[in-house]
Amino acid sequence: MSAPITVQNLDETTARWIEEEARRRGVSAETVVLELIHKGINLERQHAHLETHHDLDSLAGTWSAEEADEFLKAIADFEQVDEKLWR
Repeated sequence: MSAPITVQNLDETTARWIEEEARRRGVSAETVVLELIHKGINLERQHAHLETHHDLDSLAGTWSAEEADEFLKAIADFEQVDEKLWR
């Protein structure tokens, strides 16, 4: 059995929303709060899988603006479509 947890310093707007949601659904405010906590935990777990890694930062994404412009100019021909080849 888990220990009870008390939430202190909850702003009035949030507390009122929880009470109204509980009344609307015919459940206790505790049920609403527990569901919100579980949803929050699940979102955190999902985002943990989407974590951004920085282990290759030293190898990629280190071009200066000048180098990036030079590269884009070098590959500009790849954007051209030869209409004769597509007939």
